[in-house]
Amino acid sequence: MEKKRLGRGLDALLGGNTSLADNATQVPLDLIVPSPHQPRKTFDDEELASLCASVKSHGILQPIVVRHHGDKYQLVAGERRLRAAHDAGLETIPIRIVDLNDQEAYEATLIENIQRTDLNPIEKALGFKDYLDRFKLNHDQLAQRLGLARSTITNLINLLELAPEVQDGIRLNQISEAHAKLLKGVKSKDRQVALFKQVVAMGLSVKATEALVREEKDGPRDEPAHEEPAAETQVEKTAHVLGIESELRQKLATQVEIRLRAKDKGQFVLSFESNDDFERLLEVLRK
Repeated sequence: MEKKRLGRGLDALLGGNTSLADNATQVPLDLIVPSPHQPRKTFDDEELASLCASVKSHGILQPIVVRHHGDKYQLVAGERRLRAAHDAGLETIPIRIVDLNDQEAYEATLIENIQRTDLNPIEKALGFKDYLDRFKLNHDQLAQRLGLARSTITNLINLLELAPEVQDGIRLNQISEAHAKLLKGVKSKDRQVALFKQVVAMGLSVKATEALVREEKDGPRDEPAHEEPAAETQVEKTAHVLGIESELRQKLATQVEIRLRAKDKGQFVLSFESNDDFERLLEVLRK
């Protein structure tokens, strides 16, 4: 089944079909300059290698879209094809020339990347924010121009408020966008990072992450030293539970606490003092 595309579609913005036409022009590759609006920062090496092999066998079947840029052409859509053509050693490439202003060219680049070669959520968010800042539009206006829901624009841009380490986790696909939206509900950047590491280490589902964040919001994590912690309300630990704590402390070489909330509910709490310590524990847990 063909994947459903969101938004207006590139054809709507360019005013016609973007497939190879009889009047497509062949130009030297060195006449094409990159787009300054490219939101995609990384390209899949295997995907590019596969496309390069296809180009070597069949050539470029669909022209890249460009606009005039002095005595050269600026890329609007088709960066993967352009890169594959370079890698395949082609000297020329078919182009379709369109008359777009800066704003329309930026929109075309966003649409192509969002709909055809899905960006990760952070790349999308950065592309949207840069566009809004550059052309002084609001979320509603961008949503209308791209044919997306306003909430889609807003939710993605809000991810940029997360701690940088959490944003990197989204880029690397360590957590999903749904995980990230939940972590954004935690105001402290330090706590966001700590919970992010816990989610990754334990492989928590979105539902489990929601419960973790809810618990975070229900009460303060750190109790003043002179006050008795909320542990007084916990179920009293049996000798068996205390023995398990001791066994795990020795095995993991760190502080381990089992917090009992009810007869059959509770938490395992592991402590780490540094990033190296965290990575060590993570490695042990993954075995």
